[in-house]
Amino acid sequence: MTQDDNTKSLDAQPDLGRRKFLNTAALVGLSGAGLSVGLSACNKDTVPAATSGGEKAGAAPAHGKYEVPPGQLDEYYSFSSGGHSGEVRIYGLPSGRELKRIPVFNMDCLVGWGVTNESKAILGTKPNGTPKYTTGDTHHVHQSYRDGTYDGKYMFVNDKIHGRLARIRMDTMECDKIIELPNVQGFHGTFTDKRDPVDASINHTTRVFCGGEFGIPLPNDGRDLEDVSKYKSVFSCVDAESMEMRWQVLIDGNCDLVASSYDGKLAATNQYNTENGARYEDMMSAEMDACLFFNIARIEEAVKAGKVTYIAGSKVPVVDGTRAANADPKTALTCYVPVSKNPHGVNISPDGKYYACSGKLSPTATVIEHALVLKWFDGALAKPRDAVVAEAEIGLGPLHTGFDNKGNAYTTLFLDSQIVKWNVEAAIKSFKGDKTAKVVLDRIDVHYQPGHGFTSMGETKESDGKYFISDNKFSKDRFLPVGPLHAETAQMIDISGDKMKLVADHSVYSEPHDSIIVRRDIIKTRQVYDMDEFPLAVKDPKDSGVFRNGKKVTVKLISQAPAFSLREFKVKKGDEVTIILTNHDKVEDLTHALAIPKYDINFIVNPQQTQSVTFVADKPGVYWCYCTNFCHALHLEMRTRMIVEA
Repeated sequence: MTQDDNTKSLDAQPDLGRRKFLNTAALVGLSGAGLSVGLSACNKDTVPAATSGGEKAGAAPAHGKYEVPPGQLDEYYSFSSGGHSGEVRIYGLPSGRELKRIPVFNMDCLVGWGVTNESKAILGTKPNGTPKYTTGDTHHVHQSYRDGTYDGKYMFVNDKIHGRLARIRMDTMECDKIIELPNVQGFHGTFTDKRDPVDASINHTTRVFCGGEFGIPLPNDGRDLEDVSKYKSVFSCVDAESMEMRWQVLIDGNCDLVASSYDGKLAATNQYNTENGARYEDMMSAEMDACLFFNIARIEEAVKAGKVTYIAGSKVPVVDGTRAANADPKTALTCYVPVSKNPHGVNISPDGKYYACSGKLSPTATVIEHALVLKWFDGALAKPRDAVVAEAEIGLGPLHTGFDNKGNAYTTLFLDSQIVKWNVEAAIKSFKGDKTAKVVLDRIDVHYQPGHGFTSMGETKESDGKYFISDNKFSKDRFLPVGPLHAETAQMIDISGDKMKLVADHSVYSEPHDSIIVRRDIIKTRQVYDMDEFPLAVKDPKDSGVFRNGKKVTVKLISQAPAFSLREFKVKKGDEVTIILTNHDKVEDLTHALAIPKYDINFIVNPQQTQSVTFVADKPGVYWCYCTNFCHALHLEMRTRMIVEA
């Protein structure tokens, strides 16, 4: 597939300097020289031209339009939630290759998540030092914006189970902060803002909006257990930089997903259970539910003016966004726009004009005009429902909608097992009575029961109309069976032409919920850390050693292929031991690790990174601490002895 001119250089054959060095000079390490020095000094000019095994030089195999040939890079990153794994996954598109799993709310030895002291500080711990939670349920991933498109700085993801929001640094693809939202259960939808609602000079993400799903008694401390009328949900705002709470809004109904406007003025959430029912059958009695809009500037004015309450011991200011308290549009903080019952999904078009809200229990998608919602807040629209400009009948079980760059929407139909392509302006004309308007343009079968669906760059003003990914909840006959739990499918559809074309089945590990597709040129990652970023860094081999303060022992280690700086270290049974490990290698991808048998410790350190771990040496004996990340021809010999004296 043809790549953009500005990224062609990325697709050149990979530099074989390291491979040549490993094949011809690795034995230098046997005589005591560090491999990392040789790698750093490898001269690219001395590397011979690459040829494929069994092929003549210059010959290239034929590749399909949607394949990524060996040695070339994908056109896009796809960032996907991991569901009950509690992680975020990274895929390349169009290849569908899994590139990385980012531990967020889960345990993962790859980075010692929940094992190292650094990761525990982010994840949160109980008083005894163990992780506060060991489960997570990630649903929705969204990145930070600048001028209406992704800026490659941060990515945010929710944990539905425990009401947490996590932030991932895009330069390292690692989680750096987690906040647990107060007064929330079932935190499902989240979205970043795209610019400031008041200050026109701030055109980047400063807030993250979080929709509370389950209604609970507030405070949820044992009172009002059976009085369902006291159950409420809240909509939260988190500061994108500090990752601290800004405010919450008390609302009627349960939040599903969240969207934000391109002008920064509104946030939205589609709502089911506006009945505020506590039982399944009570949640579907109303003929219509709502898409709820929040006037951000007014909410923050109310907070600044002190028109807030506080729930129990929480210090987060809460404003009243219920229907009863917001009847006057000119002072209202919220606007409840009626839509088809039990809607699922709200998405804003790349031009910022319309919100599409799918019916789920209705075969329709409701289109709400952004300008008309603002008009209602100004008191110039008779009723909230007048902001609806279309209600397109598109198929059974509509859920999520993505957009191209031609005014078309693509919605997953869960019950029909289809993706439907429909035109937004035609839907508006049809709603006004134009019987000649062709709303539905195309349909394509997917396998099977699609949940989330998303287009390439579709949640930005730079939507490019190339691909649609259908994340399907069932795969059945699509892949080799692996037991009762099947792989799921992410089916890639070419949407660049008039007709959609299914071009690839990508197997994915259960159970992704939502994803975004980001052009690769937006993401700028770091390959090597700066040692000065780590206060505990062991910067010089002479600083290595064992340092005792009573029963507390600090062991300072350096890793540099193929050895640790200490060949052994001694502690006593009952000591509280802290091991600080700094990777002194500077070569990209030369990662080390440390594992200690019987002590449940295993974590990695990337080039120039420092990590630490604290534990009680409660078992006397000899324990070989070894590197678990292959780093050198003498990798198996890279170890140190921990001697625990009785």
